[in-house]
Amino acid sequence: MNEKFKELLSPYTFKNGIELKNRVIMAPMTNFSSDDNGNVTDAEVDYYARRSQGVSMVITACTNVTPNGKGFPGEFAGHSDDMIPSLERLAKGIKDQGAKAILQIFHGGIQCPPELVDGDVVSASDITGENGEKKARGLSQGEIEEIIEAFGETTRRAIEAGYDGVEIHGANGYLLHQFFSPMTNHREDQFGGSLENRMAFPLAVVDKIKSVVDEHANSPFLVGYRFSPEEPEENGFTMGETLKLVDALADKELDYLHVSLFDFFSTPRSGVDDLEKTRIDYLLETIGDRAPLIGVGSIYSAEDAYKAFQTDVPLLAIGRELIIDPDWIQKIEEGRENEIITEIDKEKQKELVIPDPLWNAVLNTPGWFPGV
Repeated sequence: MNEKFKELLSPYTFKNGIELKNRVIMAPMTNFSSDDNGNVTDAEVDYYARRSQGVSMVITACTNVTPNGKGFPGEFAGHSDDMIPSLERLAKGIKDQGAKAILQIFHGGIQCPPELVDGDVVSASDITGENGEKKARGLSQGEIEEIIEAFGETTRRAIEAGYDGVEIHGANGYLLHQFFSPMTNHREDQFGGSLENRMAFPLAVVDKIKSVVDEHANSPFLVGYRFSPEEPEENGFTMGETLKLVDALADKELDYLHVSLFDFFSTPRSGVDDLEKTRIDYLLETIGDRAPLIGVGSIYSAEDAYKAFQTDVPLLAIGRELIIDPDWIQKIEEGRENEIITEIDKEKQKELVIPDPLWNAVLNTPGWFPGV
């Protein structure tokens, strides 16, 4: 192994004692490959197993905590105890290859296709489209409490199914993100209005999940939180507001925080004084030593990872590149980093063990993957 990559592949131990064999994690990516009932398929297990040999930890695609939270076709579910055997298959497929298995849990909110939720699309508030059509109805306080409970119940199922942790998906425009955003949260109760109130629902979910872990986990179990740095719209939340959320999350003694970025080295749009400083630098400053930050975003080559790791981010997640080259880590370990493939080979679906629905999405979404 090239000496410069030694730290990237060095072990990392979380505060709760769980140890990772290296600093590289598989980022969560939707693969559209479960069956119509929300069960994990053989193709899905094979896809994850193929990518679990080198990385230290795999964060799964998001799984819905309630039936009306299903955000994609072909998404595997975690909303009832009937789903535990399905969840268990995936955890085993990952762990058998030597990686820790983290179940990402979420509710899609307004992002849920109406046909997947019996037409009842919900969000933080009533939301109408440009032509006045109703796109989502606001949740009642009782329903909010039920969803908080559902996050806790899905965490219990993850524990019973053998996962090493859960990641709360508070990013990418899904329900927790919708409560934090002034664009979608127009509530006038304790869950809306001020920045503090817009943070109340995400923080309540964190508290519920941590209490479930305390009650049900017999061994160390990770709880992480993924967030978006800011919204591009003028009336969306800013980087400065996110730093306040991150500060509150770091005080919750979470095991890690995970930013959702398309470009690791991107800079803020608004809400902070220095727009030249990277988002990663701002986040590391805000979090301090309270929790490790997972960085992510367009890391393809070993050199990309090396540069990202020089920012002092302790953990690095890689997504699309592990679909392109599942042997990314092994090639660095063996000193063959120059053999890493950084563009998708359209002739190698079978060799890459990519399920048909994901393969079709890759090939039909120009600009998403290098080489397409």
